[in-house]
Amino acid sequence: MTEESAASGRTVISKAAAILMTFLDDGYVHTLTEIAAATGLPLSTAHRLARELVAWRILDRTEDGDYRVGLPLRLIGSVGGPGSTIEERAPLILQDLSYATGAEVRLGVLRDRAVAYIEKLPGRRPVSAFSSGAVLPAHATAMGKALLAFSPPEYVEMVVKRGLTSYTRYTLTAPDRFRRALAMTRLSRLAVSRWELRLDHSGLAVPVFGPGGQVAAALEVRVEDPAAELPTIRPALTIAGRSLTRELSATQGVRPREPGVHRVRPPGGNVRSLRPMDGAVRGSGRS
Repeated sequence: MTEESAASGRTVISKAAAILMTFLDDGYVHTLTEIAAATGLPLSTAHRLARELVAWRILDRTEDGDYRVGLPLRLIGSVGGPGSTIEERAPLILQDLSYATGAEVRLGVLRDRAVAYIEKLPGRRPVSAFSSGAVLPAHATAMGKALLAFSPPEYVEMVVKRGLTSYTRYTLTAPDRFRRALAMTRLSRLAVSRWELRLDHSGLAVPVFGPGGQVAAALEVRVEDPAAELPTIRPALTIAGRSLTRELSATQGVRPREPGVHRVRPPGGNVRSLRPMDGAVRGSGRS
C-alpha cells in the first residue's frame, strides 16, 4: 500500500488530530516537512490541513513560515493553573483603566469571527464575565480591529469573505479600506472605531499579546471623540495593554515579546512618538 493510499483511508479528524499530536509529542514549532514525516501524511495533505488549522487559529505561522500551536489551544491547556486564564488576569487591569480614564472599558477576545467581551462601567459596578450574549462584530469595533490586525491573514480573509455588514454609514464595508485600516493598526498598535457600530459609540483599542507574541485579546476604551481624546486616553490604554501582556506571559514562565512580523519600535518607547495614528483617527470615516 502506498503512502498516499494509506493516508486516504484515514478520516479528516484523525489526520488533523495526528498533526496536533505532533506538537504535543515532538516540540513547539515544526516545519511542514516535519509535520508530514511525523504523521505519515503526504506533503500536500499536510499542507492543506495545516492551512485550515491556521485559518481557525488552532495553529499559527511563525516568521520563518513554520507552524506552532495557536493561543486558544494553549489557553485551554492552561485552565486550572494558578491565575492562568485571561478572565482571572483582566479584572484588576480593567478596573484600573476605568478609574484612570473615567470611561467604559472592555476586554475582547475573538470567538467565531466575532468579539466576545467583558466590560467595566464607570463607578463601583464589578467587571462583568464573558457571556455567550456579549458578542460584537469584529470589523465594526476598535477591539475587533486590534485583534484582527495581528491575526493570521487567513483568519482575516475569512472575516472579510463572510461579509462586512454595515451598521451605520461610517462602517468600513469595502474590503480594501478595511485591510488598510488593519495595516494602520499594525503600524501604530492602536485601533480606532468612529461611529462604525452605533452613532453614539466610538472607541480606541490596543492589542494584548500572549506568550510568543501572539495576539490574545484587546483592550478598548469608549470615547466620544477619538481624535480629541487620543492624547489623554492613549497613555493609560497603552500601559494597561502592556501590563496585561506581561501578566499573560508571566503565567507561562516567559518574558513578553511583541510579534516580530509586526515589530515597529522597541517595547517601552515613548508613547507620544507614535504619530501614525493621527492620520488613522482622521481617516476612520466612511467606507
